[in-house]
Amino acid sequence: MAKLIGGVTTSHIPAIGNAINDGLTQEHYWKRFFDGYGPVKQWLVEKQPDVLIVVYNDHGLNFFLDKVPTFAIGCADEYHNADEGWGLKPVAPFAGDAEFSWHLAESLIGQNFDMCTCQEMKVDHGFVNPLRVLFGDHERWPFKAIPLAVNTVQHPIPSARRCYNLGQGLGKAIASYPEDLKVVIVGTGGLSHQLQGERAGIIDVEYDLACIESVISNPDWLADQSNAEIIRKAGTEGVEVIMWLVMRGALNEKARVLHKHYHAPISNTGAGVLLLENC
Repeated sequence: MAKLIGGVTTSHIPAIGNAINDGLTQEHYWKRFFDGYGPVKQWLVEKQPDVLIVVYNDHGLNFFLDKVPTFAIGCADEYHNADEGWGLKPVAPFAGDAEFSWHLAESLIGQNFDMCTCQEMKVDHGFVNPLRVLFGDHERWPFKAIPLAVNTVQHPIPSARRCYNLGQGLGKAIASYPEDLKVVIVGTGGLSHQLQGERAGIIDVEYDLACIESVISNPDWLADQSNAEIIRKAGTEGVEVIMWLVMRGALNEKARVLHKHYHAPISNTGAGVLLLENC
């Protein structure tokens, strides 16, 4: 049986990739941010997951504003990325697991989630940067990966509660897969940041820390908030935190926190890292 062994949360801002490319990870501006991933990286080395499900929002590389599915899952055997305009050099393609993906899609649709299934899918920095910061760069990645895209760009976007419920459905889907796989879910995005308008650059540290604690021990606090409430506190792009709830919903209620870290500002973002292990 497939086993969900844990979940990780992380920012996915484009500047992470540039810092890695330019060898800046231990420079003063970036050091505390990258050092915050140390315990997560060590845990991943110890656990050697077979598959990572990466929950992220597409930024126009695969879906543009004329066609944006609420939830989309990759059902391919390989995923490529490309330069989106940030100057990020494409990395090696990621091996997928189409058979497992189709099982997840069928299970979620059977649970009344309307999934868009993608047999071809390009993955952008929202997917790539979390994997680079957790594993470094590889010519052949030491895991298989499944992209699960959540629309947090083009309104209307799904509610925090809907994302939490999706995570619960995803957890059931993983548990019902008959093959032996060790699975980790990575919830990406956030925390508070806004890229445009009068509030560009907003960071609410108190709210960010409250979101981190909510995801750990009281996900209903965040799941019960409307998107308008989240945006008011965290900024227009800060609403990406709803993708953390997909990860949390998939785990057991009593999942234990092994590591948490917060750093602000990094590229005008409040960046949080969590490692939760399933009990």
